[in-house]
Amino acid sequence: MKKLKLGLPKGSLQEATIKVLDHAGFKVRVSDRSYFPYIDDVEIDPVLLRAQEMSRYVEDGALDCGITGADWIKENGSHVVRLADLMYAKQSAAKVRWVLAVPEGSGIKSVKDLKGKRLATELVNVTKNYLKQNKVLADVEFSWGATEAKVAAGLVDAVVELTETGSSLRANKLRIVSTVCESTTQFIANKSSVKDPWKKRKMDQLVLLIKGAIEAEGMVGLKMNVEQKNLKKVLSLLTSLKNPTISPLSQKGWLAIETVIPESVVRALIPKLKGVGAQGIIEYSLNKLIY
Repeated sequence: MKKLKLGLPKGSLQEATIKVLDHAGFKVRVSDRSYFPYIDDVEIDPVLLRAQEMSRYVEDGALDCGITGADWIKENGSHVVRLADLMYAKQSAAKVRWVLAVPEGSGIKSVKDLKGKRLATELVNVTKNYLKQNKVLADVEFSWGATEAKVAAGLVDAVVELTETGSSLRANKLRIVSTVCESTTQFIANKSSVKDPWKKRKMDQLVLLIKGAIEAEGMVGLKMNVEQKNLKKVLSLLTSLKNPTISPLSQKGWLAIETVIPESVVRALIPKLKGVGAQGIIEYSLNKLIY
């Protein structure tokens, strides 16, 4: 039996990835003592790896495909096929940033002020390239962790750190000077693997279901019945991805309406729909939304 070797990210992306796979229809169980999760698909052979390493193992063929951040692909200089951009959330926080940060009282106001200074970061190669692009000579050292504390303690002059909202940096009394790069979650594949028809088809199916699960986030389905005379009033209240589905009921003069809407508007919308004649209103959750 053919198998697809799939790398799943261990660490900050792990919980979100497993949740998305669950909504996509794949049950994944992870043991604290194993790097080889269970998945209820005999054609997939999963392994847990740090996102920082994923692109290297996909590039050299140890894995057929994997999920990692665009930042680590860039850091490793990996030549892989990017099959999909997986925005795990539709909010802006789904896109993370690596930022140059300094203590609040620092005299460093721009990247140009880093000349001759020392920086700490886990994203060394990207940071060096950023400095080179800005024609700045500075010392960049790899940080094994507690990067924010190093600059606060005066061990380094600045850090390049990952952030979503900036709240952690502010809590550590750090000020953002500039954005070094942005990153989103990527589904990547080995170049040889995508040339294998079976593996490519399996990967495409997996990506389709994962993206469907992500698109369904924050959306719900809504069903209701309405008399023909009240149809225009009901439709005027509905917003959907496409036009609502309208079907005749067995009772003459009555119609069934089905649509998909953001969950955030439902609590305000249902009373209004009821007020203009909608009946038998049903709200239901969505696991996947595929265009």
